Amino acid sequence: MEIIVTLLIGAIAGWLGSQIFKGHGLGLVGNIVVGILGSFVGYWLLGKMGVSFGTGWIGAILTGALGAIVILAVINLVFKSAK
Repeated sequence: MEIIVTLLIGAIAGWLGSQIFKGHGLGLVGNIVVGILGSFVGYWLLGKMGVSFGTGWIGAILTGALGAIVILAVINLVFKSAK
């Protein structure tokens, strides 16, 4: 059950991050991957700053979305400079 919740939170966080950071769409699988990786990045960044968006689903989604935005910005910088 935890895997399903992780995938669901990752998908929502990735989708939210892609809506806030307008770029190329990554699709459902891409959103899940970016959202899950974004959660790790978001928790790490917020931990370094001493900030927390709270516990529970909302906090996890917001943290994942923040991390997803960071990941999407880096992806955009890397692929934009490669053109």
